[in-house]
Amino acid sequence: MLNPSLSSSIRLFSQQYVEAFKQQFNHSPLVEVDENWPSPCIIQPFDEQLNEWQPQDIEQELTFNNVEQALAIELHPDIRQYFTTIFSENIAATCEHGELSLLFAWSEGDFSRLQENIIGHILMKQRLKQEITVFFAVTDEEDMIVSVDNNTGAVWVERVGCQPHKKLAESLAEFLNNVSPLIN
Repeated sequence: MLNPSLSSSIRLFSQQYVEAFKQQFNHSPLVEVDENWPSPCIIQPFDEQLNEWQPQDIEQELTFNNVEQALAIELHPDIRQYFTTIFSENIAATCEHGELSLLFAWSEGDFSRLQENIIGHILMKQRLKQEITVFFAVTDEEDMIVSVDNNTGAVWVERVGCQPHKKLAESLAEFLNNVSPLIN
């Protein structure tokens, strides 16, 4: 079941990031030119080394069916929705707990890579006999990630390989409504 407030929160946050970036630098966010890593997010060249980009709604249907079937689990709907709403470069953010980088798929090819990383994370959690979480952000502290508890949908901070230790929000939508874009 889709959560309209989650999709709205993702889109609103990404738009706020782009607008804040434009206000500070008078152009859209920049990413290095890489012809081997195309994305629908690229809007125009900035110079020979950089392209301007902005988040784009995902038009095609992307699913986690292969991940769920391979691991014989069902991912929390918020995780599926978070990673299938927009294509985007990772977005720096800040909240009352510190700085972080929200992770997104840059393209359909990157979505496949993201799925592989999620599979690896879940297999590690299962091997350690820990509750399943799925990461969606990294923090400014080494080895600390922000993840969604696959059972409850609550957002937690956890050290890679350890149990979540600090609850940040009851849901991903609630968490996103309390972060602000960070323009460096």
